[in-house]
Amino acid sequence: MIALLRRDLALAFRAGGGFGLGLAFFLIVTVLVPFGVGPNSVTLGVIAPGILWLGALLACLLSLDRVFALDWEDGSLDLLATAPLPLEGVAVSKALAHWITTGLPLVAISPLLGLFLSLPVEAMSWLILSLFVGTPALSWLGTFGAALTVGLKRGGLLMSLLVLPLYIPTLIFGAEVVKRGADGLATATPLAFLAGITLGTVALLPFATAAALRVNLR
Repeated sequence: MIALLRRDLALAFRAGGGFGLGLAFFLIVTVLVPFGVGPNSVTLGVIAPGILWLGALLACLLSLDRVFALDWEDGSLDLLATAPLPLEGVAVSKALAHWITTGLPLVAISPLLGLFLSLPVEAMSWLILSLFVGTPALSWLGTFGAALTVGLKRGGLLMSLLVLPLYIPTLIFGAEVVKRGADGLATATPLAFLAGITLGTVALLPFATAAALRVNLR
């Protein structure tokens, strides 16, 4: 499993592997929002939690079609299905590699982009914490969606339609944590829900992802 994770990370860091694409998209969204809604810092500060979380969500979604596509095209997925490592382990490795190359960089750059949107300083730590807790759920849910559509023509569009509704609870509670942190309110409840969603997806979705892969590989 560690060898597979290293392979996926190496592929992601290669030219054309998708690393940096999510960061670039996140940056573009954040920079363009002030042009659309105006430079008023009060307005930007109010909408910043939702915009930052929406940008992170879409940035994660952008690279999901590559999670299994390359392995499907070169036949590696068939070899992985017959390897000693169960498909559940393959699913965990793929989701973890996606989070390391997409989710973690988004967490790291989020404070800088929060400054662009006039996010209050009090909310910066809550932004980092909410993204760190919530983005694994985005990667695990996205990996499940990628497994459902692997091998299909134009599967990326279908995957987006399947995954986006599943992302909504994470988006709601993640943005709520940042909003409450900015307002100086208690954040324990939305943060607990966000952590519960992440723990649930990490525990259950590898089995669902493996089942979807088995169906598509028949």
